[in-house]
Amino acid sequence: MCPTIQQLRCEVHASMNGVISESMQAKGLNYRLNYGVDIPKLRLIARKYKADKQLAETLWAEEVRELKILATMLYPSVDFAKETAERWVREIPTQEIREQVCRNLFQTLPFADALVQEWVVSEDIEIRITGYWLFARLCIIRSSTIENINPKTSIENAVNDLHTTSMLLRQAALNVLRYFGRLSKKNGRDILQKIAGFEKSENAQEREMFDILRFEFNP
Repeated sequence: MCPTIQQLRCEVHASMNGVISESMQAKGLNYRLNYGVDIPKLRLIARKYKADKQLAETLWAEEVRELKILATMLYPSVDFAKETAERWVREIPTQEIREQVCRNLFQTLPFADALVQEWVVSEDIEIRITGYWLFARLCIIRSSTIENINPKTSIENAVNDLHTTSMLLRQAALNVLRYFGRLSKKNGRDILQKIAGFEKSENAQEREMFDILRFEFNP
């Protein structure tokens, strides 16, 4: 085993938090191994090591929560190819890892816009969820790559997915609408117009989503 991998394992193990690990398991966040190390601590650990493609790939292959998260922090974005993104998106095991890989890696890629446009129309729900989360992240950091995304398809798909029975997909779609709407008053108005029928819907969930977005855009 590479000494660096062994060092990382030792640091993660030394930072183990059993209370957090048990809490995650109780909430249904199941990993083969989960040491309960919080994200700020993992960032501190990652800063001690040089970003390295092979190291990150090795960490990503491990079925250990902390090592997968470290992989997203230690993969140099300049070496991360689109083909690799297409592989990794199919290997995301949990929502937590999805959020971390979007934040730490995918949003930094110069082709992030292309990934969004491909993933938000995917028939694979897991990939579509990741596409929405990545789009939301680009909106949050106001990435210049947003300008290359045609919002019409992405926003219409997100509105349609507000009706889904999948909680994760619905939440991801709602996040896209929330953060895209924050980019401009026009965006917010357009989104509220698209979901205007939710305001007096018989579906309590639709009314709640309308209220959430109306509060976002009309504080």
